[in-house]
Amino acid sequence: MCVALPGLAISTDQGQLTGQGLEGFYRAGRRVLSRCQVRVAGRGPLAVQARTTGADRARFVATVRVSPGPGPDPDVVVERTRHADGTERITLHSAVPRPLRLPVEVALGTDLADLGEIASGRAGPELPASVHDSGLRWSSAVGGASVTADPPPSEALASAGLLRWEIQLPPGGTAVLELRARLDGAGPLRAVGRASTSPLASVRATGDHPAVQPLLHTSIDDLRSLLLRDPAHPTDTHLAAGAPWRCGLAPADALAAARMALPLGTRLAAGTLRTLARTQHRGETTQSGMIFGPRRDAGPHLPAGCTGTEATLLFPALLAEAFRWGLSRQETEDLLPAAERCLGWLRKTVGEGTYLCDPQPGGPARCETQAHAHRAAVLGAELLDAFDRPGGAALRQWAHELRTAFRADFWVEDRGGGRPAAARAPDGRLVPHLGATAVHLLDTGLLGGGEQAPGLLDRVQTEQLARLLGGPAMDSGWGLRGLGTKEAGHNPFGHRTGAVRVHETAVAVAGLAAAGYEKEAGSLLRGLLAAAEAFGYRLPEMFAGEQRAEGSAPLPHPAACRPAATAAAAGVLLLRALAGIRPDAPAGTVTLRPVRSAPLGEIGLTGLKVAGAPFAVRVSRLGLTMVEEAAEGLQLRS
Repeated sequence: MCVALPGLAISTDQGQLTGQGLEGFYRAGRRVLSRCQVRVAGRGPLAVQARTTGADRARFVATVRVSPGPGPDPDVVVERTRHADGTERITLHSAVPRPLRLPVEVALGTDLADLGEIASGRAGPELPASVHDSGLRWSSAVGGASVTADPPPSEALASAGLLRWEIQLPPGGTAVLELRARLDGAGPLRAVGRASTSPLASVRATGDHPAVQPLLHTSIDDLRSLLLRDPAHPTDTHLAAGAPWRCGLAPADALAAARMALPLGTRLAAGTLRTLARTQHRGETTQSGMIFGPRRDAGPHLPAGCTGTEATLLFPALLAEAFRWGLSRQETEDLLPAAERCLGWLRKTVGEGTYLCDPQPGGPARCETQAHAHRAAVLGAELLDAFDRPGGAALRQWAHELRTAFRADFWVEDRGGGRPAAARAPDGRLVPHLGATAVHLLDTGLLGGGEQAPGLLDRVQTEQLARLLGGPAMDSGWGLRGLGTKEAGHNPFGHRTGAVRVHETAVAVAGLAAAGYEKEAGSLLRGLLAAAEAFGYRLPEMFAGEQRAEGSAPLPHPAACRPAATAAAAGVLLLRALAGIRPDAPAGTVTLRPVRSAPLGEIGLTGLKVAGAPFAVRVSRLGLTMVEEAAEGLQLRS
């Protein structure tokens, strides 16, 4: 899969686009070209290698034998480089010491179908083609598309969808054909992440562990491939949720990914916040201040949750932490009214009660929703105080009451030491199953001075949760299962009932490390890095939670987006957590509290952004840090 949104190309490892399944070039969710089959001297090339060379491109190598002799050696190597922008470059290399005269054909076709129609099996037949310029063109009620060739073909047969060339190859020579697929009215694709103005810094990693550098490189490459502009405000960028299924804005995913990507700079966070602030509900209703989002299936134990609730709570938390990482005071102040509306919705929705139910009204009080709400209140209160805005004291008081009540009401006692409940039903009944959503109880956020915000669990409860997350029921050896193996309804492929979700595993690693449970954090970290290696360092949003065994590999989930915004940003969060970087740009300080056990050995990060300036840090094998580059005047704390 090649991604440079709004462009997308999906292929099998054979290289030929046959029009089967999802194969093809896409633009803005519409299939521009479904079939692109190359024949050399009347033969289809034999595929020998396929690999991605970047988030937006893939390289396919095949061979053709045209000589009549009995030997096994190929005569021609066919190299195809496919780009998400709709371009395919076909290079023919002669491997014989004599001239070759080769007829080359490319068979093209498309249905101009929408991605959703194709995925559900409702795509229509291929459309008839017409000769157009130096290629072919197709049209339907939804528009048109064309493919142009350089050099122009010697013959174009619209009835068969064929372009033909007669290629003369000298001994050891090379010939190149380039195809460009375009929707009518669409100019050349200019992907946001490939522009010089990309909001993500080019961070580099070095270290003892061989996965560190390729994971970070691929993570940033994937994040850039998923960047989109707000059409009405082109300077504001945000992340699509993932390809191929969710190539648009999903507020909760966009905010969560932007938060994890803060070490790459604050511009993505600012663009995401501005984009979502414009969607915020402003009417005088119970939903005033909310950022809308779709429902999300929560598995068999709970009703579907509302991602709008999560997004509304993530908004003030992201703004508060972006301010700590270096978002300017003016930009923060411009976004503060939208954050105040989010916090106002929170207080109004909770009312005289203690817990925030989701979905509203009448839904259960979920443990992760209380964690998001508590973090929003604590970080939001500090943000309001920093700008002399009212409301901080009331938020802190409610957060204190929530902590007190949660520690008693949400804890399920058992002979194993207890566990946090997944949710509390409206009638007070606890939903006791142990799932990965509990990791959000560890994600408390950062306050001024680099201090962790208080959490909903006390010290003893946090220690017990760490033990459970590090136990065999939750730790698959590849990452954290969505539901423990001993829970009713466990399914290794269940997207909420046992599959490993990369985002939640990364949050667990960061939260456990910050709380001092380095053994459990290190185990999950090493498992996720092993999974990343198996997936070519492009982690999907989820994969099966099968137990890791000697010689095994993680099993892909057929519905997972890959790349996915939260999975790609998780790579950044993991390395930041190892280095323990906790900035407070308004105070001119940065605190470094690395994982002392150094589970990956020595690690170095350069090109990070703290307080708007490059920041580089190195953590030794002994868990000691050394800052190699920082903003002038930035004071270091430990």
